[in-house]
Amino acid sequence: MLTALAAGALAVSSLTWTAVPPPSSEMVIDVVTAMGSGCPKGSAEVTVSPDNKAFTVSYSKFLAQVGPEAKAIDFRKNCQLQLDVLVPSGYTYAVAGADYRGYASLQEGVTASETAFYYFQGEQHTTKIRHEFKGHLDEEWQRSDRVELTSESFLPCGDKRYLNVNTELKVNGANADEQVTNWITMDSADASLETVYHIEWMKC
Repeated sequence: MLTALAAGALAVSSLTWTAVPPPSSEMVIDVVTAMGSGCPKGSAEVTVSPDNKAFTVSYSKFLAQVGPEAKAIDFRKNCQLQLDVLVPSGYTYAVAGADYRGYASLQEGVTASETAFYYFQGEQHTTKIRHEFKGHLDEEWQRSDRVELTSESFLPCGDKRYLNVNTELKVNGANADEQVTNWITMDSADASLETVYHIEWMKC
């Protein structure tokens, strides 16, 4: 499913850009802040792939649910991350796509959603990415987004701005049996909760 991600607020140079291989020096990403019911303190981490083509946000407590095992506020969980992305000198970057995966256990007629968006600090507009799920489901799920990039998608060369990443999981319990727990996680086979963001590079 193709959905546009947020575009950068300022152009780097023109409306065209030239793809370049990832720099040999690795980028470094620090979590400045992590806020929200889906990522309590210490439960979100960021790792960069060895080839510098992606970074992964891993969660340990990102679960939305309704039912006898859930609190009233558990139907919605969210996480807002502010990331300090340090890139090698002479390069800038854009988020070219994202892969979301998890597990959903939903009764017939029960719906859930996963919503995410990113934007550079100071941008006035963002584009949300929303995926819907409808029961009956009891299986792993994966959704991917890719975007056709222009130079406007990249962080302007020389700018020092945080990358904000926001995600939300929600279960609509309107049609749920109150005696059954319906839930959705951002999950993977090894039980880590994660989202992978893909990076494209451009030379300044």
